[in-house]
Amino acid sequence: MASNHSVKTALNAGIQHEEHHDHPDIEEMRTFGFWIYLMTDVLIFGTFFAAYIVLRGNTNGGPGPSELFELNGIIVSTFLLLASSYTCGLAVLAMNKGRKRALIGWLAFTAMLGAAFIGLEINEFAHLVNEGATMGTSAFLSAFYTLVGTHGLHVCIGLIWMAAVIRQLASKGITPVMKRKVHTISLFWHFLDVVWIFVFTVVYLMGVS
Repeated sequence: MASNHSVKTALNAGIQHEEHHDHPDIEEMRTFGFWIYLMTDVLIFGTFFAAYIVLRGNTNGGPGPSELFELNGIIVSTFLLLASSYTCGLAVLAMNKGRKRALIGWLAFTAMLGAAFIGLEINEFAHLVNEGATMGTSAFLSAFYTLVGTHGLHVCIGLIWMAAVIRQLASKGITPVMKRKVHTISLFWHFLDVVWIFVFTVVYLMGVS
């Protein structure tokens, strides 16, 4: 009887092992899906960067980068976004230590820095429009608004996403699912910081030099 019980136990374990391989963990599939999405974003931004580099000299007789861009404000924006990447990293460290309140607090602070970044970007766009530098003024400005605006849109999506994660953390706590969600939004946020470094270098630094 004991032998039969051992055989049944082994068979059940084998079946469960096979089922595990036939049906991959849903969290792993979601993480894999996010990586695929991130790769498509890399292609999108790569295309916009290429278009901007090609079109930045086509000002149609209007103002160019050196006449429009005010580097001081952009440096402040860059500092805010890079600081938000640091606080996002602190949030992940707090999560790994099981500190729920610290995790929520650092995510909220990250969102505040991101919102300040968006506020400065909106202010920059409004200033440019008041100067007559609209999206339809030249090919250069069309490429500029498309590239920088797309990045800003992604930051806004990240802020909404982060707010949703904070709300879920407050109600559910640090569960395996929530850990995956925090890691995912953290990766997305760091990705936006890397893209911004390229924007800062290619659009603004090269534009005023």
